[in-house]
Amino acid sequence: MTPEPRPAYHYAVIARALDLIDAGGPGLTLEALAAQMNMSPAHFQRVFSQWVGVSPKRYQQYLTLDHAKRLLADRHTVLEATLASGLSGGGRLHDLFLRWEAMTPGEFARGGAGLTVIWGWFDSPFGPALVMGTDKGICGIGFAAESGAEATMQDLRARWPKATFVEDAARLRPWAQAAFGAGDAEAPAPLYLIGAPFQIKVWEALLRIPSGHVTTYSDIAQAIGHPHAVRAVGTAVGRNPVSWLIPCHRALRKSGGLGGYHWGMPVKRAMLAWESARDDAAQPDLDPAYLATGT
Repeated sequence: MTPEPRPAYHYAVIARALDLIDAGGPGLTLEALAAQMNMSPAHFQRVFSQWVGVSPKRYQQYLTLDHAKRLLADRHTVLEATLASGLSGGGRLHDLFLRWEAMTPGEFARGGAGLTVIWGWFDSPFGPALVMGTDKGICGIGFAAESGAEATMQDLRARWPKATFVEDAARLRPWAQAAFGAGDAEAPAPLYLIGAPFQIKVWEALLRIPSGHVTTYSDIAQAIGHPHAVRAVGTAVGRNPVSWLIPCHRALRKSGGLGGYHWGMPVKRAMLAWESARDDAAQPDLDPAYLATGT
């Protein structure tokens, strides 16, 4: 589906809409939501369905409290089997990454000394996104909707305290657009993972979870060969510097609880709902009338 013009504007609209839907619950009507967007109900529904893949009413269903439990029951990916088969999983996001590479342990130990990291702010479906990268690829994505811009910047900069940081949004824009689904499919967003060896093993496992599916912290521990390191896996998941693209939001507790999320639970719920909505919308048996009517 080709987005209509003004993608940055519509990303901002959808980000605000997702936040309002999350806060307003199932009682928020299409008319009330459209009014807060200063759009007619028909136009807002068309824009929302175009970007999210389903109607606002359908999206509300993905934000219910038991959505994570249903994901765990219906779309639980056992990573150990996935890794053993050599499969990295399907889904739109995985197709973006033609390559990824990691910093060596020695380079990581130096805290980014000698490394130049460029950065810029971009609109995303989940609020303002801070994207950082090197000449090798994206090394950081943070979201400021909950924590604020200053705290998000400080958080990512602290990961590599000895690096040199240079603002250059124009240079990062093609990768950022690809990361959030607004770029040319021929211009993928490569990744450059900057972390300790154990962390990188966990992040590599996260990359193997198919879009629209979830796993558990204990499954990740099993998959990387450290079955008793569930707590350490949880810490590594929380320290993932490239949120959304390294999908730490797909890691849940065994109980079906969402667990934590570094950039705020509303952002995690929105990411899971967004992926579920787009995954279901791509299914051939989805009634197209539903997308038009929202019923």
